Amino acid sequence: MKFGINTLLYTGTYTDEHVKDLSRKFAEMGFDGVEIALEKKGDIDYKKTVKIFNDHGLVCSSICGLFGENRDIRGPNKEYIEGGLSYIKDCLEACSELECKVLAGPVYSAVGRATLVPEKERKVQWDTVVENLGKACKWAEKYGVFIAIEPLNRFETDFINICKDAVKMVKDVGSKMLKIHLDAFHMNVEEKNSAMAVLDAGELLYLFHASENDRGAAGTGQVQWKAIADALRRINYDRWVVIESFTPENKVIAKAASIWRDTEKSNFILAEKGLKFLRGLFA
Repeated sequence: MKFGINTLLYTGTYTDEHVKDLSRKFAEMGFDGVEIALEKKGDIDYKKTVKIFNDHGLVCSSICGLFGENRDIRGPNKEYIEGGLSYIKDCLEACSELECKVLAGPVYSAVGRATLVPEKERKVQWDTVVENLGKACKWAEKYGVFIAIEPLNRFETDFINICKDAVKMVKDVGSKMLKIHLDAFHMNVEEKNSAMAVLDAGELLYLFHASENDRGAAGTGQVQWKAIADALRRINYDRWVVIESFTPENKVIAKAASIWRDTEKSNFILAEKGLKFLRGLFA
């Protein structure tokens, strides 16, 4: 198992300065890789980032997509669809340059879009996403990068909330480049059984986020970690386990993720505590 850290724990906009300042700290904490939350193309120099990571014994594990209102391939706004597709293409190119193989996150919709719609309208949205993910997967194949779609909780999306929804989307798109990304925080809200959701994903699971039920350090809350770890072993999962958590120190992300209080004294303590727990869990 390989362990990564998501940059959103430290900043909403990851820049070249963050690459320089944080890479040594990530390596010293014992992480194997860094999951970059890429706000937009050009925020970092890809070649320099790879070199700095390598100098510290790190790699880029994945890119975490940031899908705001104007990046929404669900439609019907054509400008937002184009914004989403353009951003996905930029992220796939970045993955290729950063030598990582996975673009992850709620690629299918803008985060925060959560409204009960008639079944007929939902079917139109579903078909629109199938079509647009199909386009994205053709680019993904060109770049040699997988797209892993992440179910989110009901407060952040009305579209794909559970693993079975994601499995259906993967099957409907029908591309070998489309996979699944699961997050323990969202699973804790939506799944009847998180371990069973891991089994439902099976070989489609290409990324796992180790987030506690309160977004704090893994192992300090109510998530059933042993059952999840056992399920990951059953499907022979040996890819990245990434800590994605947030603290009020990062004000922009804290507001978006509804983080109003500290779960640890600092983001570094949160990361170190979570990593220590996960290494013990998967030892």
